Amino acid sequence: MNVLMNTAAALTMSSLEISDLVESRHDNVKVTIERLAARGVIQLPALQEVRNHIGQIVSVYPLEKRDSYVVVAQLSPEFTARLVDRWQELEAKQGPVLPQTMAQALRLAAEQAEHIEVQEAQLREAAPKVEYVDRYVAANGAKGFRQVAKLLNANEPDFRLFQQEKKIMYRLGNEWTAYQNHIDAGRFVVKTGVATRNEHAFSTTKFTPKGVEWIAGEWAKHQVAQKVVAA
Repeated sequence: MNVLMNTAAALTMSSLEISDLVESRHDNVKVTIERLAARGVIQLPALQEVRNHIGQIVSVYPLEKRDSYVVVAQLSPEFTARLVDRWQELEAKQGPVLPQTMAQALRLAAEQAEHIEVQEAQLREAAPKVEYVDRYVAANGAKGFRQVAKLLNANEPDFRLFQQEKKIMYRLGNEWTAYQNHIDAGRFVVKTGVATRNEHAFSTTKFTPKGVEWIAGEWAKHQVAQKVVAA
């Protein structure tokens, strides 16, 4: 598929390849790009024509690395890992560009130093989160919604809305329960019983330790996506 563009200015990824990576319709990806650009979150690049996998001419937006992350964070943050892998593959194929002048060499050295500083800052920021993850992963027993929200320092209404939108939990009668695929994956356990006082049957859904670890990762990705969009 002729959807990658490598120019002297920058390596870019097309909206068509992004649609493949996140398993979304190309027109939906283009609409998201246009909306983010209208809000000033990313730059709107000029449309380019390429051939898709069946030889048709299609119009695509070529996105630089930073903007591609913003778009994927808006569309499907769970596919960020795929995007990271694809960029690493593209950059490895591109190979190093050797500086031709002293000014270019100095600029490259400065950019590399800045990149290292950014990575170190990200590691420092992530350190408390790693320690925090270790604490709840080691927890034994199932946990209720409020316990997990408190554990994640999450606002309960926001946390509940997030799970509804991501089709993790839904309201069934007066109870919140998990979608069956998440129960089958071992992220939740459903406990049923009968209240001794009034013989009322009840059902309650709890996060397993595996579910707590998983939802924490999904919640963290959601928060990062929200910050990127708001930036």
